[in-house]
Amino acid sequence: MNKATVLVADDDAAIRTVLNQALSRAGYDVRVTSNAATLWRWISAGEGDIVITDVVMPDENAFDLLPRVKKARPDLPVLVMSAQNTFMTAIKASERGAYEYLPKPFDLTEMIAIVGRALSEPKKIPNDAEEDLSEGMPLVGRSAAMQEIYRVLARLMQTDLTLMITGESGTGKELVARALHDYGKRRNGPFVAINMAAIPRDLIESELFGHEKGAFTGAQSRSSGRFEQAEGGTLFLDEIGDMPMDAQTRLLRVLQQGEYTTVGGRTPIRTDVRIVAATNKELKTSINQGLFREDLYYRLNVVPLRLPPLRDRAEDIPDLVRHFNIEAEKEGLQAKRFENSAYDQLKQYPWPGNVRELENFVRRITALYPQDFITSEIVEAELRTESGKDQDSPLGNMTGSVTIAQAVEDNMRRYFSEFGEDLPPPGLYHRVLEEVEYPLVLAALTATHGNQIKAAELLGLNRNTLRKKIRDLGVSVYRSPRTA
Repeated sequence: MNKATVLVADDDAAIRTVLNQALSRAGYDVRVTSNAATLWRWISAGEGDIVITDVVMPDENAFDLLPRVKKARPDLPVLVMSAQNTFMTAIKASERGAYEYLPKPFDLTEMIAIVGRALSEPKKIPNDAEEDLSEGMPLVGRSAAMQEIYRVLARLMQTDLTLMITGESGTGKELVARALHDYGKRRNGPFVAINMAAIPRDLIESELFGHEKGAFTGAQSRSSGRFEQAEGGTLFLDEIGDMPMDAQTRLLRVLQQGEYTTVGGRTPIRTDVRIVAATNKELKTSINQGLFREDLYYRLNVVPLRLPPLRDRAEDIPDLVRHFNIEAEKEGLQAKRFENSAYDQLKQYPWPGNVRELENFVRRITALYPQDFITSEIVEAELRTESGKDQDSPLGNMTGSVTIAQAVEDNMRRYFSEFGEDLPPPGLYHRVLEEVEYPLVLAALTATHGNQIKAAELLGLNRNTLRKKIRDLGVSVYRSPRTA
């Protein structure tokens, strides 16, 4: 039996040597080159059973070469490597017809395994997307944790498989669902999102499936549901763990039979919708408690995707901060530059609210500080505000992962325990109120871009009362160009 031949193209001599040795030990014939021209000559001559190529080479980008390869030899598997390991790199590799994408540095054992799989089960991946993808990044980060997310999404783009996204609050579950839709085969259809936790439980079925006139009190006319609105596209079911049992049963029928009935309706309606579900709950626990259907769980969990918390990919924080700076600048705010030591401090913070908390943090700094350059001192001061970790603060360890009431109770218990048999200094009640009021007022002013009238309405306060609190608490007021 003839050995399979692996064609390797990379301008890095060390990588060529490592791959040559490892593939040869695995029993393959290996041919290596440092340029795309030689690789194309071999391929067009019918040589090689599989290709491993870097994206950036001296004479041609592999993404430009790939369409020619797939046209000339559609069954030839091509593995793409890249040090430019972004979400768009993974998507471009998939769109151009690559069998697999591996970010550098890659795992050699994994590489050998992929080569074996590609040779034993060759796949022909259609190249039906000729348009150039936008340079805008729907997902940001180059960490190993995010690389795996990109690779999974790239494999799913041209499928209709149901996806279950799990992860802590603020990790970007809806962003992932949108990226899957916007770069997948349903991109020309609608993307419809519904948050189960934000809708009264007795209205969820009507929201999802629509209702007929007279179906219930107040139903004065027929109303379409989210399934109808998402026809031909993607329906994102956020906080799926909060769906009531009756609605779960209806949803299970849709997944099993591809049809549903409106509330009050009798005629089944066929549906063509891709389902992406998300939750920050542990659904196995909900199943054991009788709160979630096990059969529905397995229908939704066809492809599980767990998003990492920000603390597990802290190396992505500088890229995320720069991204949020750009977004803030588009809204009329002044972009900031962070010194390296400031980034180091941001990487040390646990970010219990994850990427959403970081985004709000960057917005606050962008809005409240006139300086172009953000120092470590500024970041340190704002992180104290973010976490409540002031030196004498009885709210020292408040986080966004629990309710405010729970956080206050837990931190007060720890605060009192520090004094043993003694009591803390007098004035505790007012000190605690001030610590709660300061971030609350600051958040309202940041959200309204310094508009005190809107901030007062948001807080439910009289404008004069808000002015007095701003003065007494020492809150810095930022006035946006839009509200000045």
